[in-house]
Amino acid sequence: MNERFAQYREKATEYWNRFSGKQKILFFSTLFIIIVIIIVLTMQLSKTEYEVAFRDLDNTDSAGVMTYLDGAGIPYRLSPDGRSISVPSTQANRIKIDIGSQGIVQEGSIGYKVFDESSSMIGTTDSEFNVKYNNALNGEVEQLMRRMQGIKDVKVLITLPKETVFASQEGQEQAYASIVLTFDPGFRASQDNIDGYFNLVKTAVPNLPVDNITITSNETELMPSAKGGQAGISSQVEENFALQKKFEEEVKKNVKQFLSTLTGPDKVDVLVFSKLNFDKESRTEDIVTPVDMENMRGIEISSQIISNTFSGQSNTTGGVAGTGSEDVSGYPSGADTGTSTSEESSETRNYEVNRITKDIIASPYTVKDLTINVAVEPPAGQTTLDEATSGAIQNILVNIVRASLADSGVTYTDADLTKKVSVYSQQFGGNTAEAATGGLATWMIWAIGAAALLVGAGGGFLIYRSRKNKQLEEEVEEDIPLQVPTEFPSINLESVTNESQVRKQLESLAKKKPDEFVNLLRTWLADEQR
Repeated sequence: MNERFAQYREKATEYWNRFSGKQKILFFSTLFIIIVIIIVLTMQLSKTEYEVAFRDLDNTDSAGVMTYLDGAGIPYRLSPDGRSISVPSTQANRIKIDIGSQGIVQEGSIGYKVFDESSSMIGTTDSEFNVKYNNALNGEVEQLMRRMQGIKDVKVLITLPKETVFASQEGQEQAYASIVLTFDPGFRASQDNIDGYFNLVKTAVPNLPVDNITITSNETELMPSAKGGQAGISSQVEENFALQKKFEEEVKKNVKQFLSTLTGPDKVDVLVFSKLNFDKESRTEDIVTPVDMENMRGIEISSQIISNTFSGQSNTTGGVAGTGSEDVSGYPSGADTGTSTSEESSETRNYEVNRITKDIIASPYTVKDLTINVAVEPPAGQTTLDEATSGAIQNILVNIVRASLADSGVTYTDADLTKKVSVYSQQFGGNTAEAATGGLATWMIWAIGAAALLVGAGGGFLIYRSRKNKQLEEEVEEDIPLQVPTEFPSINLESVTNESQVRKQLESLAKKKPDEFVNLLRTWLADEQR
């Protein structure tokens, strides 16, 4: 066994020695990196991930949650400020449900659940019960308001009146509520939010009117719309102003679009001012009218006539009352007889009239006043509009104003409507600019500008091209090698005795080497000029 182990070790050593030093270093480096990666992955996979399950807790709630987690053996992490607790992410949902079902987190307030937890078989006194009930009511209102939008923290103090059996419901004292709110960072409560806060407290506490509720924030006191909340007034004013501007813009667009067909485009400018009635009225009318308007009578639905006649004998008393010895004082004495007749007649008629009941809701946004001013550019060659065109435009504007003010409740005459419109001639800025340019049309100005731009671009291109060519020539001259001086052929004239021989040599040179012949001639000419 030892020999075999020695053989294996010898083979391994021999195999290891085959590698060079760089290969051994690379092997150990790779092995080290693999080991580090395995360790990091193992730590990451085995590490417990924590998730914030409870935040913004007070000391009481934090202590309750920690006690529950310690008892259940669940690990947790407490934030440095002690207001947030993190639990393992795999158990976060279950822990939230368990703690929520047990009512451990009260958010700094107690509710009606306190009566279930601290109930006593012996009972409580009236004073103790009143204190617990008041605290529980404060806690319930706090828990409700924390669920409202934008509220981070809230403190509620409610003062309940003393109940008495001798006072009627109207004579009982009213409750009061004082509330301090802390909003989330960056949140600004709108008037709708503020009204919701007041309505929530009003409905949660019995016998508590809105006037007895005081709600303040870190910045200022909040006011409901019923007490003149500025947020509600400002939002309503902004909405009304936006509706008024929208109406004016619509009238302006319609007038300008219609008049452009008469005068041409871009030759009309319209200015509109209006006043709208934003009051919303609701009323009920009970009206009774006769059916027959001429006789002012209704429809006869029943009639009864009764007539009675009586005739007979009767005793007529006479004498002086109470004069006899046996007479009764105050009664007449003696008797006499006579004939009497009487008649009785009665007539009853029942009439039915028209009974009309109207529930009228007057719609707001009616136009109370409207003024339209129109500036029209006169045609070419004229300084003002002609009377026919001006009168036609004014009639159109009067009709528009009359239709708009039909529901205003005020009767306007033609003279009143004429005062609400105005038409005048005006030269617009475009004509002045054209006159300043010597009467040139707009398209001519643009054409001249485009031509100038093209000329400038062409000149710039030529300058750029000339500079580029010059630069290329300089580069070529630098690259071209210097030419070696040409050696001109020479003819020894002293050894030549005959002109014919000179001519033959020159012709032979001209045929065989024409370039050298030309250079020879140039040399001779240069020498002669010197």
